[in-house]
Amino acid sequence: MVLDLKRPILVFDIESTGLSISEDRIVEISVIKLYPDGSREHKTRRINPEMSIPEESRVIHGISDEDVKDCPTFKQIAKSLAEWMSGCDIAGFNSLKFDIPMLAEEFLRADVEFDFRKCEMIDVQNIFHKMEPRTLVAAYRFYCNKELDQAHSAEGDSLATLEVLEAQIKRYPDLENNVKFLASFSERGKIVDFAGRIARNSSDEPIFNFGKHKGKRVIDVFKSEPSYYDWMMKGEFTRDTKQVITDIWMKYKESELKNLFSTR
Repeated sequence: MVLDLKRPILVFDIESTGLSISEDRIVEISVIKLYPDGSREHKTRRINPEMSIPEESRVIHGISDEDVKDCPTFKQIAKSLAEWMSGCDIAGFNSLKFDIPMLAEEFLRADVEFDFRKCEMIDVQNIFHKMEPRTLVAAYRFYCNKELDQAHSAEGDSLATLEVLEAQIKRYPDLENNVKFLASFSERGKIVDFAGRIARNSSDEPIFNFGKHKGKRVIDVFKSEPSYYDWMMKGEFTRDTKQVITDIWMKYKESELKNLFSTR
């Protein structure tokens, strides 16, 4: 099964120092760039996270501080990586919840612009969970009838993810073989920021998706409790989340200013 592509798609996986989007760092990234004509490029790069890799993470992916001490930092490769990724759609396993938010955070930290929201984003795990709830290892066994011997290596996981995606399209007649449909099918609800702190209600308005204001419109909270914006900006939220609420805050303040002048 060959993916029906209108433009290149990146199938990628990362390994990291941990699971905190805002605090942890990438230690390895592997990307398959698949072109509409069926040709592909495959790049794997280890990255110096500029922090110690915890033992519990090293046990999972096998990458130690010694392995990455002479590798480039993400900031050193960020610009060239963003240029190579430009104009592509994206696919991964659990990518909407972890890999994309983590990679977006690294780009923001490096002051390199890359707008993931311009990409169609397919999460193979979400397709799998909707069809046959399992892990990547089980998905690989179920769809490809193979054992995933290189689980938790970025290269092994990205290759397995591509095979699973192609097998899913072949197996389910309801899955259209086009990136836009697959991205829509695999999305995890109406999420605004990658960390899922801000969502959209039935009227397509931004609402808080956590905490004491969960379900409330962001603009209503800003009106009744302006200090909540400052609290979030000072809190341990991802840079992407802070960027999203800042955009909403600025639009709210502009609206307030217009209303002020219109009443004079």
